[in-house]
Amino acid sequence: MSAPAPALDWTALGVFVFFFAAVTIMGFLAARWRRGDLSLLHEWGLGGRRFGPFVTWFLLGGDLYTAYTLIAVPALVYAVGAYGFFAMPYTVFVYPIVFLTMPRLWNVCRRHGWVTSADFVEGRYGSKGLALAVAFTGVLATMPYIALQLVGLEVVFEAMGLSAVAGKETPLLIAFAILALYTYSSGLRAPALIAFVKDAMLYITVIAAVVIIPMKLGGYGAVFREAQAAFAAKGGDTGILLKPDQYWSFATLALGSAFALFLYPHSITATLSASSSDTIRRNAVWLPAYSFLLGLIALLGYMALAAHIKVSSGTMAVPALINASFPPWFAGFCFAAIALGALVPAAIMSIGAANLVTRNIWRPYINANISDATESRIAKIVSLLVKVGALACVLWLPTQFAIDLQLLGGIWILQVFPAVICGLFTRWLRPSALLLGWLAGMIAGSGLAWANGLKPVYMVAFGGGTPRGIYIGLIALAINFFVAIVLTPVATALRGKATPDRTLEIDYEDAVLDANHLGA
Repeated sequence: MSAPAPALDWTALGVFVFFFAAVTIMGFLAARWRRGDLSLLHEWGLGGRRFGPFVTWFLLGGDLYTAYTLIAVPALVYAVGAYGFFAMPYTVFVYPIVFLTMPRLWNVCRRHGWVTSADFVEGRYGSKGLALAVAFTGVLATMPYIALQLVGLEVVFEAMGLSAVAGKETPLLIAFAILALYTYSSGLRAPALIAFVKDAMLYITVIAAVVIIPMKLGGYGAVFREAQAAFAAKGGDTGILLKPDQYWSFATLALGSAFALFLYPHSITATLSASSSDTIRRNAVWLPAYSFLLGLIALLGYMALAAHIKVSSGTMAVPALINASFPPWFAGFCFAAIALGALVPAAIMSIGAANLVTRNIWRPYINANISDATESRIAKIVSLLVKVGALACVLWLPTQFAIDLQLLGGIWILQVFPAVICGLFTRWLRPSALLLGWLAGMIAGSGLAWANGLKPVYMVAFGGGTPRGIYIGLIALAINFFVAIVLTPVATALRGKATPDRTLEIDYEDAVLDANHLGA
């Protein structure tokens, strides 16, 4: 079943436009949902911290499981087999980390009125320099992430044949303008409301795909046999099962990705918008349901091989499989689900980046005396500029550039782990040591990735034995920790007893206070 050249299908396009228009209207109406004063940053950028367990579940699901996830994970399985399933374990054991850390972060930020992780770092350590490093890293890691959501949109437009008729610029510009306007107007409420529709459509799409497509291909046994035959023809480290030399790289990539996921600004933003720390704990228990869905999505890569889908780029494998397997009206529905999977996280990512720029770069370094209304207005403008930068990256730079930067983004965002996560539990590490550790980790991670051809795994030989693949982000994080731990006693000695300690004490009660105790 070879993938035909995409041609414009008016039925698929009509269904797509219907759902796209519906969620656009929802995005603008979201400003009236759970009304708040959107001239305040915590209302525009955190939804007033009033989202309960149900809304937060959909918001975090829409935030973490993106359009590019729907495209890239099956594409990786299509290309390299079982190795592409690394996304499943990391989205499973990330949630125990969330359960232990994020409620504590929520309590502290709620008590002090903080809206970003860099706010917490500055308050915790009394260091604007360390807070700036965290903010800079967050924005740097987020920009290519937003660009990849637009890449997902671009793939959908190409699959429907729209790009061949209107060019890739016009559809993306229209989608960008719509996204930018309702994000500016409604803030975090827009993606929170749209996430309900996006997730429902996503579940329908995936369940239909994993039931109907294997039936057409002769069952899952036939799917796995055909996929294995395709991998055998390729040779190399591909197959429907992991090979022994892939174990270390698979495990470390999953572990490092789990440590990084909730350090991204969009994850922090969605988490801090919850109404209570108990809401976060409940979601840490129930969000693994999305990991099950992700496993089903990954299977689409095997189905594309079994269906003999031939594409020039792996990112087109799933759209081509949808076109080949479903009638046009349902293909349009599926493409709308994927497009919404781009709009929801792109909106949250731009808001998270805008919060960082406004609170931790603009206010301390440009104008410390801005009013609350001006602060919110600057954040709205920055959210537009962030999306413009991502759009420019997609339109005028090779797609591979955005992919490479996003791989680097995971390595970079890991380097704020010691300052943010360790800072929740200990005051021992000194801010100057943490800043130098961050710098060492950023340089080491970027250098190793560049020397390795921007591949995320670096071969390391332990004790002269067989080289093992280790995720570069974890190597850089180990260097980061080493520098911070070694230099902390030195920084403590140099600080001297006469210099006041500006680090913020976080009592045990901060970990257990809920919204009621805080007067919410």
